Amino acid sequence: MVQKCKGSTGHMKQVYKLNTEELENSETFFSFYEKLSEKRRQKINSYRMKKDKMLSLGAGILIDKGLETFGLREANVRIAEGTYGKPYFPDYPDIHFSVSHSEKMVLAVFADTEVGCDIEYMDSVDLKLAERFFCKSEYEFIMEQQKQERKEAFYRIWTIKESFVKAVGSGLMLPMDEFYIKIGRNIQVEQCYNNEEYGIEDWTEGEYHAALCWNNKGNIRGKQVVECG
Repeated sequence: MVQKCKGSTGHMKQVYKLNTEELENSETFFSFYEKLSEKRRQKINSYRMKKDKMLSLGAGILIDKGLETFGLREANVRIAEGTYGKPYFPDYPDIHFSVSHSEKMVLAVFADTEVGCDIEYMDSVDLKLAERFFCKSEYEFIMEQQKQERKEAFYRIWTIKESFVKAVGSGLMLPMDEFYIKIGRNIQVEQCYNNEEYGIEDWTEGEYHAALCWNNKGNIRGKQVVECG
């Protein structure tokens, strides 16, 4: 099933999602597997657990779907990594993308500006992690919520932070407590990593929480969501 939802006017970011339960059937798995690049197939083969193989395959499928809108296919496009591990297309510098996965869900976003995404399964969490790794004001935001809402508040902050780190391509070089996520009527990121401004969007989907972050120089205002399966 494929579902498309258009956002508001302006530049478009294309968001793709896939539940790996769709890949549990061996015939379905290999029908997608054989269409991907040798590099992606080797990565899939490197995993021992079926769950990890399906997540890696799912990432390849979504990259392929995203590239297809540009008349390209994953099997024929080189993917390289930046200094801190951010993947990019060296032959197509104007196409930016990011991929994330958790448990059974895979998320990908394509845009015409630097972009990052993150999705997390909202498992039980020790809020001492937030106290240790988040900014003080972020931890206070979580603790101000009703007790039953603190877990979701934690994952809101976590996914937004991860999506920002992916958007700027800093990897682990940028500690989580060196930039601040302010959640109010609008979501803002206050940071000194660079002089750029970033847009943020996040949402809860069942037992998962997801976030997107993009460089505002692309002036992206809406999104298109494609559910692949």
